[in-house]
Amino acid sequence: MERPVSEPVQHGPNWLIELRGLALMLAAVVTFHSLVAKPFYIPSISMMPNLLVGDRLVVSKYPYGWSWVSASFHVLPRSRLRLFPATPEYGDIVIVVPPNSDEDYIKRVVALPGDRIAVVGGQIVLNGKPVPQVPEAPLVLPVDPNQPCDPDDFPGLRYRAADGHQYCELPIFRETLPNGATYRIIDHRDQPLDHYAEVRVPAGHVFLMGDNRDHSADSRAPIEEKGLGGPVPLSSVGGRAEFITFSLDGSETWNPATWWNALRPERSWTRLRPMISKRGQ
Repeated sequence: MERPVSEPVQHGPNWLIELRGLALMLAAVVTFHSLVAKPFYIPSISMMPNLLVGDRLVVSKYPYGWSWVSASFHVLPRSRLRLFPATPEYGDIVIVVPPNSDEDYIKRVVALPGDRIAVVGGQIVLNGKPVPQVPEAPLVLPVDPNQPCDPDDFPGLRYRAADGHQYCELPIFRETLPNGATYRIIDHRDQPLDHYAEVRVPAGHVFLMGDNRDHSADSRAPIEEKGLGGPVPLSSVGGRAEFITFSLDGSETWNPATWWNALRPERSWTRLRPMISKRGQ
């Protein structure tokens, strides 16, 4: 009778299998981020009042098709090629990469291919018609490390209330685009970007602006000033902002125990698609 041959005993982890598993997991994450959705962090005040510094949100990658900018890391050469292309709608908040860097910007679509757009005294004029801007009650935000209400940016808008805390009182207007997309903007002073001569948006392009009109380098601003230099090709638009997952006020440290107190709970799960006004349809 033959004696059974025993299998060799494996001592410790098989590093080849472990590394292969990690590589597959990383590839799955990168593929998901490139084709489906990706988290995004708001680092600037350009989209206030709708997005604050410290907001974390989800950006869907598929609404406008896929191009070189869809990849999680912008390593592919720039190209106008798009797979399953689609055009954004008025009011969509989108991720875009400017022509002179690989940095992601986040802005709002205010003009579509074929539109004529100008800015007169801070008001958009679209195809010869002023886009309605209706004043609303000011927005009062607590001053925190992520929203210091810097006097250089918001002169005269920071104050100390009777409760001893400091607040920022921001003037708000409600803007409504031709499809009824309506959202809040901030415009509190006259500055060069409040005046923009009319241009026609070429085919395959969109015109983008930040909601914080006095503090946004967008399609109105030249590339030399870190702007987008006019209408942006859709091949440089990498996705649509969908909702905020959570927001931190900047008081957190590396210690996770500090994160809870830094949460802005009222911002979690805020939907970022614009409301649609029936009067605008």
